[in-house]
Amino acid sequence: MRRFNFRLVLTTFVLFMLTIVPTFAEDIDKVAQANATKFGLITIIPPLLAIVLAFITKNVVVSLFLGVLSGSLILQLGNGENIFSAIVLSFLDFISRALNALADPWDAGIILQVLAIGGVINLVGKMGGAKAIAEALAKRAKTSKGAQLISWFLGILVFFDDYANSLIVGPIMRPVFDKLNISREKLSFVIDATAAPIAGLAIISTWIGLEVGLIHDAFGSINVDVDAFGVFLQTIPYRFYNILILAFIVFSAIMVREFGPMRKAEYLSYRNKSSKQLLDNGVEELDDMAPKDGVKLSVWNAIIPIGVLILSSLAAFYYSGYSSIMGGEDAALISAINASPFSFNSIKECFSASDASVALFQSAIFATIVAILMAKFKKIYTISEAIEVWVDGTKTLMITGVILILAWSLSSVIKEVGTAKFMINYLSGAIPAFLLPSIIFVLGSIISFSTGTAYGTMGILMPLAIPLAHSINPEMGYVVVSTSAVLTGAIFGDHCSPISDTTILSSMGAGCDHIEHVKTQMPYAIYVASCTILFGYIPAGFGLPVFVVLPLAMFAVGFGLRFIGRRTDVDDPALEAKLKKEGYDF
Repeated sequence: MRRFNFRLVLTTFVLFMLTIVPTFAEDIDKVAQANATKFGLITIIPPLLAIVLAFITKNVVVSLFLGVLSGSLILQLGNGENIFSAIVLSFLDFISRALNALADPWDAGIILQVLAIGGVINLVGKMGGAKAIAEALAKRAKTSKGAQLISWFLGILVFFDDYANSLIVGPIMRPVFDKLNISREKLSFVIDATAAPIAGLAIISTWIGLEVGLIHDAFGSINVDVDAFGVFLQTIPYRFYNILILAFIVFSAIMVREFGPMRKAEYLSYRNKSSKQLLDNGVEELDDMAPKDGVKLSVWNAIIPIGVLILSSLAAFYYSGYSSIMGGEDAALISAINASPFSFNSIKECFSASDASVALFQSAIFATIVAILMAKFKKIYTISEAIEVWVDGTKTLMITGVILILAWSLSSVIKEVGTAKFMINYLSGAIPAFLLPSIIFVLGSIISFSTGTAYGTMGILMPLAIPLAHSINPEMGYVVVSTSAVLTGAIFGDHCSPISDTTILSSMGAGCDHIEHVKTQMPYAIYVASCTILFGYIPAGFGLPVFVVLPLAMFAVGFGLRFIGRRTDVDDPALEAKLKKEGYDF
């Protein structure tokens, strides 16, 4: 027994020392190919286990952790370890992968910028800037159509975070919707449909770190050197669900047409027949973005810090890329930029060569300094108090950092086990190329709906989707479409899911019964998702250019609503007869 323990400790120590070495003795790509051949079907266990556990536990942190652990266990058992030592070594291997992720400057920068932006957002909220802008716009809502469009615009304006969207727009627009007899269900839908879809699209948000980081890591797993931020920008026109759900809100408001359970809610509310389902106490408890007591609301308390964040980000992107190019060996490009440093082409090249993680972290820290100084000079907070508020804001996004580390670790172990290699060998000839983006979208939707998290879904799918798409068709445009399908599928599932945090916050922020929100929203989300597949990803999978596909998909959404939906501002005797049987008095 002693001899076994000594051997176990010695083996553990040696392996641990080897794992912290920054480079492998063997080429990781060759190791992955060998493992794919060696383990075969077993290689799909890590991502599959993460997906299945996400379904069962509804906890993406546990699911990702056990997914990583299972991959490490496969590697250890494959190296001839017995089950007991393999379990211990697998845990140590996980620690090593997590540390390696944090030791990477790119990954560390991504996590730091996410936390820093969270701090800036909290400061803006507590200084009353976000609420001031929301109230100023709410005063302009005079009609049902105007109120919905202003709520939509507010949702777009609060582009930097989906939580902030739910907590700001809901409490501000709720009295306006009540006054104009618009249902709380419709307000919940508008809030939810402009939360994650906007944050997922924005180039400055609490989401971009996760999205760019996963894209960077997935391309790295197949040894393709790309500008991850540039790929992110290329996916934006192909984020069909995000764009179409935003268009749907506008179409519905302008046409005054609804269908499904939402039509009933709007028909009753328009005639002041429905209960408002007031949940004000719950909303107050969730209103983390409420300003500090006694603060004089000013739009400049939001415009200046957020404006600084955006403008300094643009400057940081340019400077980062400019420095990278000037330090490179492309003499022609250096000469062209020196000749015309601020031409469109020069700016594009500099942005493409920039380090997004560093640039966003720089701008977030600069915006933090500006916000803290504003709080001090306006006598809202002392310097120490403002720093505490900033730190509190970073805490709300700590879970994002945890998920990122776990997702990077899972990606690392999936790569080494050879999951992507195995899938490429067996699926690259089995899936029609034009269907892959749609399949990825559907799979992402299912995982996200079941787990209630878009973040975790992206972390599970991205390491598989990009290598598979690249193996089927290495043309970058095709890989970009498949990449966008991961991001939008995750958001669609999260949008529908009754256990999603943003779905819950949207119903609470609007003062709407949560189940009623889910029931009225789901048909709309499914309708837009269907249009996303039929008129978006399938045509894009065939190679149709986005400037043809996107207008076609938007037309389909509006055209379908025109014929499926029914007006809620005109009498409908048949519907009223049905509602009378349910106990409503007309």
